Amino acid sequence: MTMMEKPLPVPTPTSRPFWEGLRQRKVLLQRCLDCEVYVHYPRSNCPNCLGANLEWREVSGLGTLYTYTIARRPTAPQFQDETPQKIAVVELDEGPRLTTTLVNVDEAAIKVGMRVRPVFEDVQGTEVTLLRYEPA
Repeated sequence: MTMMEKPLPVPTPTSRPFWEGLRQRKVLLQRCLDCEVYVHYPRSNCPNCLGANLEWREVSGLGTLYTYTIARRPTAPQFQDETPQKIAVVELDEGPRLTTTLVNVDEAAIKVGMRVRPVFEDVQGTEVTLLRYEPA
């Protein structure tokens, strides 16, 4: 059986600092200099005040599990090897929420509200690093 390639993120000029940060084991978020709100996913304008005055700042990456689901069937054929897949939304301490997957945790130990920390996963043969989360 031939393994299908998984889809990978393609950095754009707007999102490139986020992906480069992950390669350096850093979580970078945009912050609006006009209204001081952190922004994720990367954008050209602040979703709060629509200002274009955004800068990149390193944050701890720590957060709280906001919600999750266990996918027992692959979400796409390429993810067959990851089932059951623990798909989660993490609320970062700075406020933004991001979609990720949980690693290094048993299903029975997963609780909404648990503290989590980033795990940087390099994708072999590429320059992509993915952001996963595990219990803090």
